[in-house]
Amino acid sequence: MSFEQFIFYVLAAIAIISGLMMITVKNPVKAALWLVLAFISTAGLWIMAQAEFLGLVLILVYVGAVMVLFLFVVMMLDINMSILKEGFTRYLPIGALAAVAIFALIYMVVGPDHFGLDKVAAPDMKPAGYSNTTEIAIPLYTEHAYAFILAAVLLLVGIVAAIALTLRRRPTGAVLYQDIDKQNKTLAKDRFEMVKMDAVVEKAVVENEEEDKK
Repeated sequence: MSFEQFIFYVLAAIAIISGLMMITVKNPVKAALWLVLAFISTAGLWIMAQAEFLGLVLILVYVGAVMVLFLFVVMMLDINMSILKEGFTRYLPIGALAAVAIFALIYMVVGPDHFGLDKVAAPDMKPAGYSNTTEIAIPLYTEHAYAFILAAVLLLVGIVAAIALTLRRRPTGAVLYQDIDKQNKTLAKDRFEMVKMDAVVEKAVVENEEEDKK
């Protein structure tokens, strides 16, 4: 076994263990941290496959941005784990069937009959001036341009749908809006009003003064 294969098996084992821990731990913060470790190990596998751009994007975008956002949301929300566990045994058979189907599909795609160094040769070493980003960008924005635009439109539709589903309508008058133009045109005499009031003496103070006189 070469050193490269040893690193591959180590990163693959870390990714598998991290994925299993992510779906089995009870604490959502710990689950997010295990997912971060799975992303990092997967990025290492992509870098070994000479897909440096994808590996760096996985770390910068998912680990550096998306997972940080997830952690902030999870830590700010008061998640009641007892509510999340309700109905677990009811849907356990469906979940088990879905897991079996997913693993069967994975085996059909990357099983020993379709995947391996004897089936797929290792990528050739690229020269020093090779740009992984350019090799991805050229087909993405030329022959796959329509698919790229369609994916962008679908993401936009998903964002609009999420906003529409979570938008809370408030009754008229319950929301106060700030009118900057009206504030700038306001004069000092309209902001302050001098009110003259007669001196008011509290009853307790008057009684104390009368007792002192006696």
